Amino acid sequence: MQQPKPIQLNERIHLIDGHDLGMTERTGIYVIREEELTIVETSASPSIKYVKEGLKALGISLDEVKYIIVTHIHLDHAGGAGLLVQECPNAKVVVHPKGARHLADPSRLIAGAKAVYGEKFAGLFEPILPIDKERLLVKGEGDILKIGPNCVLEFLDTPGHANHHFSIYDPNSNGMFTGDTVGVRYEQLIPDGVQLFLPSTSPNQFDPDAMQKAMDRMQDMQLDAIYFGHYGMTNTPDEVYRQVSSWLEVYVNEAKIIFTEQKGYEALAERLLSLVREHLRGLGISDDHEVYSILQLDIEVSAMGLIDYLSK
Repeated sequence: MQQPKPIQLNERIHLIDGHDLGMTERTGIYVIREEELTIVETSASPSIKYVKEGLKALGISLDEVKYIIVTHIHLDHAGGAGLLVQECPNAKVVVHPKGARHLADPSRLIAGAKAVYGEKFAGLFEPILPIDKERLLVKGEGDILKIGPNCVLEFLDTPGHANHHFSIYDPNSNGMFTGDTVGVRYEQLIPDGVQLFLPSTSPNQFDPDAMQKAMDRMQDMQLDAIYFGHYGMTNTPDEVYRQVSSWLEVYVNEAKIIFTEQKGYEALAERLLSLVREHLRGLGISDDHEVYSILQLDIEVSAMGLIDYLSK
């Protein structure tokens, strides 16, 4: 199958599909075409071939890449950073202060992912390569990065999904690269005229209050666009905050019930999936829609994070 061409989102920003976990429209890599060419997210290492193909289709050579920014260090966002930066001789990897040491020495990241994915780990994530410390650029709350004569990116500390998570404000599009902090956008439903945004509450640093605060902060900024790690852009940020806040409350309340009944995350995932299915049925989406292959996976991981949060 031929790799689809990068999608042009506006005059400066393109979206490359990373085919994470072998799924299309799952994990996005963003290319910001400024004087200092900047990539946001890498996805896992098997996605790097798609990143390179996408850059080639845009007429961009690897030595033009100056910055590779990862919103956080989960492998589906930053797992491929070590592999990509090896091939981009002039690039630095920009990371949250709490994430830098794990990119320099990814042994704990690898161990954690192996515990979750078992024998599937190698095919989904390898190789995970360490990044030389001198090629890491740490950015925290309020820090900036000038990538063009008229473009200065700003970094916001946005925990909730993970403690090592920042979001990146792009003033030129009045948009925010949000990683997983304000949830997941389901591109598969867009052709049906349905927008679905759900929180991403994966283990092991999920914090609903921090997640809501990060969303409130973005809402106060009156953004025009949100660029999701999963997947694509929306120009209806208020709908994102409304849906994700509402579902966040549902997720936590349902988790408390299941936790009190001393049932595991599987029971919670089943319950949450049935609620989302009921919601989508009301919008005319059939139970055999392709979106469910991704929804099931996301909700299972979110259920793990919710039970983990309540266990602490």
